[in-house]
Amino acid sequence: MDNAGRAAIFPPMTDVSPTARPQGDVLIVGSGLNGLSLALALAEGGLSVQVIDAAPRPADDPDSHAAFDGRAYALALGSQRMLRALGLWEKLDAVTQPILGITASDGRPGEGPSPLSLHFDHAEIEEGPMGYMVEDRHLRPALLAAVAAHPRIRHEWNARVVAQQRDAAGVGVTLQDGRAFTARLLVGCDGRRSGTAERAGIGRTGWPYRQTALVSAISHEAPHEGVAHQFFMPGGPLAILPLRGNRVSIVWSERTEEAQRIAGLDDAGYLEALRPRFGDFLGEIALDGARFAYPLELSLANSMTGQRLALVGDAAHAVHPIAGQGLNQGLRDSAALAQVLIEALRRGEDFGREDVLDRYLRWRRFDATTLALATDAFTRLFSNDNPLLRGLRDLGLGAVNALPGLRRGFIREAAGLTGDVPLLLQGRRI
Repeated sequence: MDNAGRAAIFPPMTDVSPTARPQGDVLIVGSGLNGLSLALALAEGGLSVQVIDAAPRPADDPDSHAAFDGRAYALALGSQRMLRALGLWEKLDAVTQPILGITASDGRPGEGPSPLSLHFDHAEIEEGPMGYMVEDRHLRPALLAAVAAHPRIRHEWNARVVAQQRDAAGVGVTLQDGRAFTARLLVGCDGRRSGTAERAGIGRTGWPYRQTALVSAISHEAPHEGVAHQFFMPGGPLAILPLRGNRVSIVWSERTEEAQRIAGLDDAGYLEALRPRFGDFLGEIALDGARFAYPLELSLANSMTGQRLALVGDAAHAVHPIAGQGLNQGLRDSAALAQVLIEALRRGEDFGREDVLDRYLRWRRFDATTLALATDAFTRLFSNDNPLLRGLRDLGLGAVNALPGLRRGFIREAAGLTGDVPLLLQGRRI
């Protein structure tokens, strides 16, 4: 879209106060996967959106695929449906790996898994694969390209917000370079250290897990058959997630001191530490791409909304990766918030008002908090070597595995098919 067309949607600002005529409908701070997907959903529903990102503009063209660096995401079936409804899946389908099964087991490094384990098969539900693995180098460029091409979205790079103002009529933000923008609603998609939440006076509740996630991609000899593995060990869980070809993505949680030691090793030492935990079921293994390390914590914003403000994704709720639901919960936030705002707009309501945002809060708060508490309990239950707890959790895994109805319920939950599902996660346009 040319500059004249964008100027018609985003008029020049003459007053930096929130009560000035808003430049756009929604300001989104943060252009991670949640922020970009929310911007697209809102724009498709007729809202004008300004995305503000402190990061510099990527050097590569959004349509180009960077070299594989090991980062990948497990998309639940509901999240895949959302990307399809937003018109993105056609570009992604050929480069993703369907998740056809999940195996969860308990054990110790070098000893192999307990015989009492849990197995999920995608054939147990009618909808198809439980989810898909997609690499960051494919998903992020697809989102960026769609955002760049949309006439109702303006994306500001290298733009750090240093102040925000709000009142009954609107919101305004001021950037480090002195520029200012106004809108009817501000959305924080800026992560677990959300400056948007902090500036709004929204506190956080949480605690560190004293664990660090080591993330990398591994190539291997034997085919993975599309099966994801979750191996619970005393230091933390190891998730082995299938990628396209003979490659997997691992999310390896370890006690922080040990994780820091392993992260400091060279590639050969890293693989030597991984092998007794990984096992030999996929044959010989080798590193494929970069290695990353992320400290783990639970961090919940005390509210997901404020005056003309909403929080999405990690800005609202950052959880342990033990269930692999972090991104999926963020996309569920984006889908729910977009539906609430677009439906309010069509009814002629002021979509930034507190009573409208309360609909989003009621829709998402219980679900997000329940998931956070469940992942916290699972982390504490499985990240230890207590003999009594080991016996109980092994019996629990075996019991669920023996009950098809309960197993099917877990599969549908993991696939994002249960509860009050937003339209986008049903694969329907708002």
